[in-house]
Amino acid sequence: MEENIVREIMAEFRSRTGLLTPGAGTVHRYLWTDAFAVCNYLALYEQSRRDEYLHLALGLVDQVHEILGRHREDDPRHGWISGLDEREGRLHPTTGGLRIGKKMPERLPEESFDENREWERDGQYFHYLSKWMHALCRVSRVIDNRAYTTWAAELAEQALSAFTYTAGDGSRRMYWKMSIDLSRPQVSSMGHHDPLDGLITCLQIRAQIAAQPEMGPHPLESEISDLAEMCRGVNWTTPDPLGLGGLLADACRLAQLQSLNVRIALPGLLQDILDAAAVGLSIYARENSMHLPADYRLAFRELGLAIGLQGIEKIADIIAGRPDIFRNQSRLDSLLETLNQYQPLRQQIEKFWLEPENREKRSWQDHADINMVMLATSLAPQGFLEI
Repeated sequence: MEENIVREIMAEFRSRTGLLTPGAGTVHRYLWTDAFAVCNYLALYEQSRRDEYLHLALGLVDQVHEILGRHREDDPRHGWISGLDEREGRLHPTTGGLRIGKKMPERLPEESFDENREWERDGQYFHYLSKWMHALCRVSRVIDNRAYTTWAAELAEQALSAFTYTAGDGSRRMYWKMSIDLSRPQVSSMGHHDPLDGLITCLQIRAQIAAQPEMGPHPLESEISDLAEMCRGVNWTTPDPLGLGGLLADACRLAQLQSLNVRIALPGLLQDILDAAAVGLSIYARENSMHLPADYRLAFRELGLAIGLQGIEKIADIIAGRPDIFRNQSRLDSLLETLNQYQPLRQQIEKFWLEPENREKRSWQDHADINMVMLATSLAPQGFLEI
């Protein structure tokens, strides 16, 4: 039943966004949404072994690189963001980063900052880039093609070189948003979970490189060390449902990495993340907006939590199977038991947004692509939660 719904959603997404659809109108690519969509098509492929879903996943990767790896059509600049020529750009499509895919052009250096308009402007977000790195790693695993791992590593190197900087007090920081060409920050504040997401994603890429020894060494060690320092001693607590879902998904990836004997620079990180998630969920459970009608709710934020909650069982299974690695098992088991009490939230969220009348509301329609793709991910989360 759920698999049929996911297929229907992803078929509609293909049509709406012009993905490999002959005769389609404007093709619209948006990096965050497309990263989840790639994982969804991979999940459908692994469930059904139908080549059409693998074709869609790979085609979506190519289309994202061809569109978001290049300057906008309304930009006087042309070609690959990286500045590479056509041949080299196709071989290394991520070395300049990838645009967000917002409808409005980026803010020019001479334009004044407007916080509300900035949300609608193009540029580059690190947390979008890290989601795309994860999607590339998933493709590489499924089809055993090292090119996708190489693209993920090249994207990680370029993004971290551009987004990280040394603050006046000597600490390392990250910008929230950069210009399309990564030459200047557009929003200078740091995303709460960006260093954490970056650290776990780089560890994932490094582990994948190690599993493909023919690729040779790759210089991600300094990036991992830098991110680990940014993560040291941070309280990751948030009551935001999308942020909570991201924490739980990161914890799921981290547990998988640790089970593979991947060296973690911060050995207590998994417990720190789960502690923060437990606190954040207790706040969210008291103050959430799930009693409100659809017009006052944002589906993709709630669905982010629903996705993350489904990683709890996987984490528990991993820890139970590797007592030699997870030496603080009793504390982790206690945290997972606490987190499991919030599983009814996932069912409530999915049930609410599966109701057709709730998907007719403006709050859903205004963000229809991202909402539908994340609903599909929640119904078939293995494509996204697996490494």
